[in-house]
Amino acid sequence: QVQLVESGGGLVQPGDSLTLSCAASGTIFSINVMAWYRQAPGKERELVAGIISGGRTNYADSVKGRFTISRDNAENRLYLQMNNLKPEDTAVYYCNANIRRFGRPSSDYWGQGTQVTVSS
Repeated sequence: QVQLVESGGGLVQPGDSLTLSCAASGTIFSINVMAWYRQAPGKERELVAGIISGGRTNYADSVKGRFTISRDNAENRLYLQMNNLKPEDTAVYYCNANIRRFGRPSSDYWGQGTQVTVSS
């Protein structure tokens, strides 16, 4: 069994910073891609940022220069440093990981989500 648990969401003002964390646990052999997605009310879930095990990253245009994704491969943790937050960043943020368990093929796993609200 594998679990992804996010933390770090909250209510902040425009221009503030926030760091999200995601911890993967369970019978994990390896983790390839890890990513953050978000879903705002009435909108589809969208990719915010992704990072592969080697460290290469990609970002949505809307967050480039403001958000930084990173991971700790030894601890199976994923982070999202969010700076200069804007009201349009308000959404539920989800951790996603492509995980290979011992003796099984890789599968995608999702966390339960953490709410980020940017409002004055």
